[in-house]
Amino acid sequence: MKIAVMGPGGVGGYFGARLAAAKHDVTFVARGAHLEAMRREGLRLDSEIGGLTLPVKVAAHAREIAAADAIMFTVKLGDTEAAAEQLRGLVAQGATVFTFQNGIESAERIGRVLGAESVVAGAARINAQISAPGVITQRGAFASLEFGEADRTHSARTTAFLEACKSAGISAALSPDIARTLWLKFAMLAPMSGLTALTRGPIGPVRADPQARQLLEAAVREVVALGMAEGVNLEPADAEAVITTIDGLHPAMLASMCHDLLAHRKLEIAGLSGAVLRRGRARGVAVPTHTFITQALSLFADGKPKL
Repeated sequence: MKIAVMGPGGVGGYFGARLAAAKHDVTFVARGAHLEAMRREGLRLDSEIGGLTLPVKVAAHAREIAAADAIMFTVKLGDTEAAAEQLRGLVAQGATVFTFQNGIESAERIGRVLGAESVVAGAARINAQISAPGVITQRGAFASLEFGEADRTHSARTTAFLEACKSAGISAALSPDIARTLWLKFAMLAPMSGLTALTRGPIGPVRADPQARQLLEAAVREVVALGMAEGVNLEPADAEAVITTIDGLHPAMLASMCHDLLAHRKLEIAGLSGAVLRRGRARGVAVPTHTFITQALSLFADGKPKL
């Protein structure tokens, strides 16, 4: 299968490398020092699931890619529209964009640029980051992909990409209800991102401190309540299940937004707690915890504040 990877960070770099190692025709679209390191030395996975180093095809722009069957879209939320614009030529030739960005608005945003029919929404579950140019570090025993058509059908394109993932040893599945899948991940990710970023530390101490835990649990319940108000197939018990999942995570786990904050990079706050705040206001759903998270992190939304 011919696969383009837009944004080979923790998600795109890890899963793209697995696909390339399985002899799929993978081209990574990267930039800066990461691009140059991949050109010189290939891509290295420092992974608890199994490390590897391999030479890779890499481009500075999607226009350099002649054709693709599938495009893994894994750029940061702030780069969504600009990255989607690069894909017009590939999509015109029949490529499908499989988006594994954070949040619940990715497919809609890409669809406004490329057409909703060209996009398949998905959820990636992995703890991975760029630890150095050309190096992806993955921690923990989980690394999975779940994706599916909005109408819940098993289409030829989703089946083909699923088979490609399985051939690479990737834990992948077709979601029977992709909206529910995305919101369940969102109910974990938005609170995790907000609380680890606010505390500048891992999830373990947040869970262990009674007052911080109250914030965490309230943030989860707000997302589930909002999803229910939007007509997603969720129920109050899902909040308790998400909290149980968070309790099972390694205590040293940091959400990617915390990594970005500590590195003085732009934050995805607008697409996480910020999206909860915005959509809550539109639906008349009270989301005080995510309002607080959004307001508290607003100073760092664009990176390190200027003095």
